Amino acid sequence: MERALLIYAGPLRGGDLDFYVDELRGLADAAGAEVAGEVVQSTQEPDPRSYLGRGKAEEARQDADEFGATLAIAAHPLGASQQRHLEEALGRPVVDRTALILDIFAQRAQSSEGKLQVELAQLAYWLPRLRRSAGSLSRLGGGIGTRGPGESKIETDRRHIRARMAEIRARLARVERQRSVSRAQRGSLARIALVGYTNAGKSTLLHALTASGGGEDRLFATLDPTTRRLELGGHQEILLTDTVGFVQNLPTELVAAFRATLEETRQADLLLHVIDASHPRWSDQERAVLDTLEEIGAVSQPTLTVYNKVDLLLPAARAQLPGVAVAARTGEGIEDLRDQIAKALAARRTRRTFRVPHQRGDVLALIAAHGEVLSRRSDGEGTTVDVEIEADWAGRIAALLARG
Repeated sequence: MERALLIYAGPLRGGDLDFYVDELRGLADAAGAEVAGEVVQSTQEPDPRSYLGRGKAEEARQDADEFGATLAIAAHPLGASQQRHLEEALGRPVVDRTALILDIFAQRAQSSEGKLQVELAQLAYWLPRLRRSAGSLSRLGGGIGTRGPGESKIETDRRHIRARMAEIRARLARVERQRSVSRAQRGSLARIALVGYTNAGKSTLLHALTASGGGEDRLFATLDPTTRRLELGGHQEILLTDTVGFVQNLPTELVAAFRATLEETRQADLLLHVIDASHPRWSDQERAVLDTLEEIGAVSQPTLTVYNKVDLLLPAARAQLPGVAVAARTGEGIEDLRDQIAKALAARRTRRTFRVPHQRGDVLALIAAHGEVLSRRSDGEGTTVDVEIEADWAGRIAALLARG
């Protein structure tokens, strides 16, 4: 197991610093690293050359030696030059926050689409850092008499990377077309997407609602989207999709690469924004999710806010929560949430009366399968049915009856 020294350079604002460093510690743990120690430098802006100032970098090197750290993890994204100078100062590899998250995603991706998306994000991240990663050859091409195979090798590598990125984008575009076809084949079923900060309990909530098993208590436990069917009663069936968790300042490479998967969020009829109510900075996590939803064009979607993990709160704190309160792990509040989902989707349903001839038993079967029959009356010519049904299915049934 890697032993990591966490390094943070920036303004010290009490709880803000704790929130940022605690999250970095969680990310390191999710990547499989053991946190050996932390070095914090109070500054308005990180050093543009080497992230840490010279004195603090020397202190960090001594701490890394003392703690037996095999690498350092920076709390912020680093430029290629910053990373190179920081590695020289610390005498060991340095991973920035973006690379750390990419590594976690690479470990967690299971589907072919997820793996392609991660690879695309990694290539986008490493392309501008290719000079650094090319080693000694990259130092050729720095002036008169030094141009030649080193620079050519780098340019060749860049062309290969760009070609691979273009190939991945084309394959992901095909996947998105297939996804669009799948969405069309789902017919009129309402689609709900679970969104939220990573480790807010989205997967556990999905399993609690659909009785499909348990979730995991770790960052980015779910990377590939998972869809389950959920019966709300009254023959109202919906599709519930768990999406990738968000973090504050989600790397742009990931937002771009996962746009196809996040399209599920944009196409949803309703978003369930799951918040870890037990987290001391849940409001900051909520804002980070809303910022990401705005970035992908989904912030205006109808949203039901769900406060999870309320079993970890005192009664007074629970009483102050402004939304639906649940404990997905224990099942508390799940039935209330199902009722709230049904109410939020009520606009999709309408009350209609159909006059169905006796010979159209197929239409009666459709009405019974997709709607809640309120009453039915039969006479010598047919059956009159009062039903509450989704508007889309009401239109389909009316069209069938109109055709005779």
